Amino acid sequence: MTVSPNNSARSLWLVFIALGFFWGSSYLFIKLGVTAGLTPFTLVTLRLLVGSILLGTVLLFSRESLPRDPRVYVKIAILAFFAIALPFVLITIAEQHVVSALAATLTAPVPLFTIPFAAVMLHERITVAKVLGVIVGLIGVAVLMGFDPSQIGQTDLTFQLVLVAAAISYGFGGVFARKYVTGMRPMVPAFIEVFSAMVMVAIGSLFFENPIGQLTAMDSQAWVSILWLGVFGSGLAYIAFFRLIGAWGATRTTLVAYLLPIWGIALGFIVLSEPLQQGLILGTALIIAGIAFVNLDRQWVAAAGSRLRARRNRQPAEIAR
Repeated sequence: MTVSPNNSARSLWLVFIALGFFWGSSYLFIKLGVTAGLTPFTLVTLRLLVGSILLGTVLLFSRESLPRDPRVYVKIAILAFFAIALPFVLITIAEQHVVSALAATLTAPVPLFTIPFAAVMLHERITVAKVLGVIVGLIGVAVLMGFDPSQIGQTDLTFQLVLVAAAISYGFGGVFARKYVTGMRPMVPAFIEVFSAMVMVAIGSLFFENPIGQLTAMDSQAWVSILWLGVFGSGLAYIAFFRLIGAWGATRTTLVAYLLPIWGIALGFIVLSEPLQQGLILGTALIIAGIAFVNLDRQWVAAAGSRLRARRNRQPAEIAR
């Protein structure tokens, strides 16, 4: 049985929407996990353990072979630190103190932070649209943080800045992956990356926390949180992500950032009754607008302009007939 291009395109869009839900809903379940008493390193270790088991099982059944070059593992370990271990821990720490909707939105502008890294590491040209996008997006971040110049030094923005740092780390990780982690089938780096991050965070958990004690004391809310984050946020999400990367490429796939604050705000409001503050809505809109400018394709705009001019030129001729 053959699959038509239209059916294939529709299935990819469904995968895209699912990926946005998996990652967008993760902020809710992180909040549920820390509310249930799980500490940051332990929560992240457990979710990555579940994700590693899932990805390892898929890798085993697909009979993919692991790379033999030790340098590949070093590169993926660096990627694992900046793209998973560091931001996951930072987000979990922040969610001990801020609402899940704010966490989802302040980590959404990853495409804005990739620009300077891509310019330095990949020699990508910085366009006017990208600069405008960064400015608009950062204004949105400032609105979300409740930044007030008159209150500098008087307002504690520590955990909002922690979330922004997580987004910056994601941005660097994405560019690092594009430059150094290439030439492998997607499932291979996905498994190695998640497993490597799990080992890193597990070491932190053993040093700074009491993971065994927390395991024995976990209630149903904690278990649901870990299983959701592991299966959907760290396992199926990476399978979906690398499928889209293979079909669409990195630039188009990163548009999933549009969906994260939408799911984060909606689920925070529905499940946790988190308030829909005016600054939250305005800041989210500005960040989405900034990401839109960053991803603006000049060739697409030029082609759309040409089609519009051609349509206008046809109208007088049709009236004349």
